Amino acid sequence: MKQFWVTFFGSIVGVVVGSVLTVIVVFLMIGAMINSAMEGAQRETALPHDGIVLELDLRTPRLDSPSRSPFAFAEPLSVVDIVQTLERAEDDARVQGVFIRANEFGLSPGMAEEMRNAIADFREAGKFVITHAQGFEGTSVTGYFAVSGSDEIWLQDTASFTPAGLASEVMFLGGLFEHFNAEPQFEQFHEYKNAANTYTQTGFTDAHREAAESYLGSIYDTAVAAIAGDRGFSTSEIRSVFETAPHTAEEALDAGLVDRLGHVVEAREAALDRAGAGSEVVEIAVYHEQASPAWSNAPVIALIEGQGAIVTGDADASPLGGDEMIGGDFTSEAILAAADDPNVRAIIIRVDSPGGSAIASDQIWHAINRAREAGKPVVVSMASLAASGGYYMAAPADYVLAHATTLTGSIGVLGGKIVLDETFGMVGLNVETLSVGGEYATAMSSQEAWTESQRAAFRAQMANVYEDFTQRVADGRDLPLERVLEIARGRVWTGAQALDLGLVDEIGGFRDAVDAARELAGLAPEDAVRLRRFPRQRTPLEAFQELFGVSAESAETAARLNALMELPEVRAAIQARQEASQTGVQMRSRVAVPQ
Repeated sequence: MKQFWVTFFGSIVGVVVGSVLTVIVVFLMIGAMINSAMEGAQRETALPHDGIVLELDLRTPRLDSPSRSPFAFAEPLSVVDIVQTLERAEDDARVQGVFIRANEFGLSPGMAEEMRNAIADFREAGKFVITHAQGFEGTSVTGYFAVSGSDEIWLQDTASFTPAGLASEVMFLGGLFEHFNAEPQFEQFHEYKNAANTYTQTGFTDAHREAAESYLGSIYDTAVAAIAGDRGFSTSEIRSVFETAPHTAEEALDAGLVDRLGHVVEAREAALDRAGAGSEVVEIAVYHEQASPAWSNAPVIALIEGQGAIVTGDADASPLGGDEMIGGDFTSEAILAAADDPNVRAIIIRVDSPGGSAIASDQIWHAINRAREAGKPVVVSMASLAASGGYYMAAPADYVLAHATTLTGSIGVLGGKIVLDETFGMVGLNVETLSVGGEYATAMSSQEAWTESQRAAFRAQMANVYEDFTQRVADGRDLPLERVLEIARGRVWTGAQALDLGLVDEIGGFRDAVDAARELAGLAPEDAVRLRRFPRQRTPLEAFQELFGVSAESAETAARLNALMELPEVRAAIQARQEASQTGVQMRSRVAVPQ
């Protein structure tokens, strides 16, 4: 009886606590929505009638595409939205130029290249670009690569200029696992599919080193050539400066890599002076919100964006946000919806992914083929990463664009497990496995090493996936299978290398993808188009209703909301909300290695 009352009162307390937490979540969301609306209302009066200088801060970490979370109020403008906003500003007579705060430590190479392209297009439209850096402090060349095409580059005189090249660090856990008697068991197709090496090796294999040095060298060559062209030097001169880093601000000025020394306030004043009397600085996010294009009946091009690991399902676990992922269900349904829309003339799929589930990738591959069969041309625009599963889903497209610095390919597959039985035994922990049915029932158990037949069966599974993958690439890219097998084997290529290999069709960014879609849709280069995101982003109110609904009155839902509040995503969202006003976040770049 005592246990009954303990359980009963525990349930009551749980319901009460859950209800209180529900109210807290409600007020947090309502407060966020009200605050966002008030900020938006305040910004509605911010745009001047003339003399606008847009300000873009590249020091702020940002996604390639907007978050799918409708509650991401404080999220900075995405890379794709920046590109579209600068394009819109090119035809706005009020906008005279853009003032950029350079990233001191480096960006992902793909983002740096996309920003450089956007700057070039903006200047070609007759607008100026002035950039200020409080030092190029990181050794990566990508922060400078992003802004090297500016009309003027300012550097704080007490800062340094340290771009030297590119570096990638890989942690190998093989020795650690050996120390703790853990046994990594992996099958990989083939020697260049090196993500498994993190677990199985103590250092670089020959193939792993060869591929990494190759793509790092390709990215470095691309950056050096672009910077040399932007600054009017030979590539050998630029290499000499980088390879003798670090340099003082005065040395960078003397070398011609920056144009003026001074503090950010002075550079901003110089931008306003160039724009003319009465000019004002407007944050690019504010301009983006208020300078939306007028409604038109121009032909529609669908835009479907995917970033992060590829997984099965919707990949939409929390409306409050979290890590972005590409869900097989979500993305394929968006593609099919765009294919069924009679107003859509073509489809652009933006990909920024190191890969993931082969099953989900194949589901998206199938949806792209269905769209093409429905008469809708499909263009893939690769961002910083479109490798492994990211390339799988790109392979069937009518046209594929990548940056020269995009990491792509990695046409291969791997899988396995880490056997921990002896590790547990070191601390007196014993886990025993029981199974019924076939021998393969324990194949993925972390307590038992593979038998010979289990390993053979698992390898056969991986071989089937690899066979499907390579055949998909051969069919989609119209390449002989023998050629695909030569350039696959899990090897990562840059976009520049992939172009030479026939894995992509063009080196270009997001705006080039729009041009390609326009052409494939049978439209003239000068024809206006409307980009429409699929699916439409839910409003905060819609997401709020989905989250709580009428069932929120039930004790069961209250208890679930209690659990919801304990999720890392929710706690992170609340913390981010509290810290939204803080500045000075620094983003250091590393070259990501696709899985």
